[in-house]
Amino acid sequence: MPNSNDYIKMDHEYGAHNYHPIPVVISKAKGVWVWDAEGKKYLDCLSAYSSQNTGHLHPEILEAMKEQMYKVTLTSRAFHNDMMGPFLKQVCEVVGPHLTLNGSKTMVLPMNTGAEAVETGMKVARAWGYIKKGIPKDKAHIITCADNFHGRTITICGISTDPVTRHKFGPFTPGFSIIPYGDADALEAEIQKIGTENVAAFMLEPIQGEAGVKIPPKGYLKKAREICTKHNVLMLVDEIQTGLCRTGKLFAVDHEDVKPDMFFLGKALGGGVYPVSAVVTREEVIGPDVIPPGTHGSTFGGNPLAAAVGMKSLEILIRDKLAEKSEEMGAYFVDGLKAISEHKTRLQVKDIRGKGLLIAIEFEGNARPLVEELMVNGILAKDTHETTIRFAPPLVITKEEIDWALEIIQKVFTE
Repeated sequence: MPNSNDYIKMDHEYGAHNYHPIPVVISKAKGVWVWDAEGKKYLDCLSAYSSQNTGHLHPEILEAMKEQMYKVTLTSRAFHNDMMGPFLKQVCEVVGPHLTLNGSKTMVLPMNTGAEAVETGMKVARAWGYIKKGIPKDKAHIITCADNFHGRTITICGISTDPVTRHKFGPFTPGFSIIPYGDADALEAEIQKIGTENVAAFMLEPIQGEAGVKIPPKGYLKKAREICTKHNVLMLVDEIQTGLCRTGKLFAVDHEDVKPDMFFLGKALGGGVYPVSAVVTREEVIGPDVIPPGTHGSTFGGNPLAAAVGMKSLEILIRDKLAEKSEEMGAYFVDGLKAISEHKTRLQVKDIRGKGLLIAIEFEGNARPLVEELMVNGILAKDTHETTIRFAPPLVITKEEIDWALEIIQKVFTE
């Protein structure tokens, strides 16, 4: 029977080397825990980048998935199915109160992956700009933020400021500009520079997860909302990683009581078992006069299996009050990390930050060796941008499990 080294060797030999994973092979999972091929147990502090908010293999999600699997899994959008409508209705009911509706109703366009949701939202924003705002042909402009991570498509790579993400993939899609994150004055200035009449949307993450859990200054989101409203610019919010209870609220924008014009959702929407994503906005932005039949689609988008999983995932996230649990457990985790930082650590701690259970500790130096030592000691976390380690366990984690983790973290960071 192959061991972990054999599996890693096969990955390396037969797969493209587009990732640099932590050298562990996961073969089993349950709740907040995973096991490798040799049976060693680890605490998952990454949650598949917030896809596992409800924990690995949640029994109710698995049961909903199993039940649907034996009925119908895929019809394509050439036909209706009896699961997509109820799923879209539930998403509208959950997300609608968090949107700027302006007297319109909530509508959803279902997709599969997070990057697809972002690409879809950008297409919708451009179409809205031409049809509703009156932007001249091929002049629609979208403003984005430095250090963003919205995916890895050609268009998204073009709006990245990370040289690794851009690689050698140009030329890139025109019609975008990049401003500093967290600077509302820069947004106002860029709209003036481009011309209000040509700006369709401003797209951002309310917390930049991949950039190292970068939290904008207090009041930034509210000010950005005011600027977008003043200039009739759509505010597009990527909550694929931060949404669905991860940061201690249902959505990260809720921390400032901000209502965007459009949400991108994914990751936790699929309950950690299936890719499900969605663009959620109002009818005035995505109705049939803006996105008529044939202008956008996906064979798997809104498939019955995805709908069944998505409905059960949303039900659990809300019913079990995982936003409140994330807020409580996140504060507890951060307090523990701050206590550790008061000791002499192997690398000097530069900052500890987070909201809910999206937490980062930033060091003055390369954090990868610490991540690998955490792995040896039974904790799976991830370094980002060399100096930062993210801790984002499933939202069902307990204080006892956090206490166990903090003991290991203190041992690794201070020895």
